[in-house]
Amino acid sequence: MRKAPPVSHYPGHGRLDRIGVIVSGLCMVHCLAGLLLIGVLGLGGGLLLHPAIHRFGLIAAVLIGAATIGANALRHGHRLPLVLGAAGLLLMAGAIAAHHGAGEAAMTIAGVGLVASAHIINLRRTPCC
Repeated sequence: MRKAPPVSHYPGHGRLDRIGVIVSGLCMVHCLAGLLLIGVLGLGGGLLLHPAIHRFGLIAAVLIGAATIGANALRHGHRLPLVLGAAGLLLMAGAIAAHHGAGEAAMTIAGVGLVASAHIINLRRTPCC
């Protein structure tokens, strides 16, 4: 039976995972607000649907995810955060390639949910302070 590698303590180990959860939540709010403002009220389409916002969000998610989900999962030895995080990032990347609308929002929200779950699992698996 393989033992998990020892967990080293370092200052702020969960800070980036917490930031990842917050950014995931903000992304979800952006998607839902976009659907509401554009679909129901017909407002903000040019700004909320601008491709640069979505590309920047995906790049930020990949960087934060790689820095935290990957590093902490390797540190505590559990693969579930890696699987959830990778699946979530793939869904988010697929959403960028999809046409704007409910399908894109559903893929993004599902992806964001998986990435946030991976961050939360990391927070629970890594001992505090």
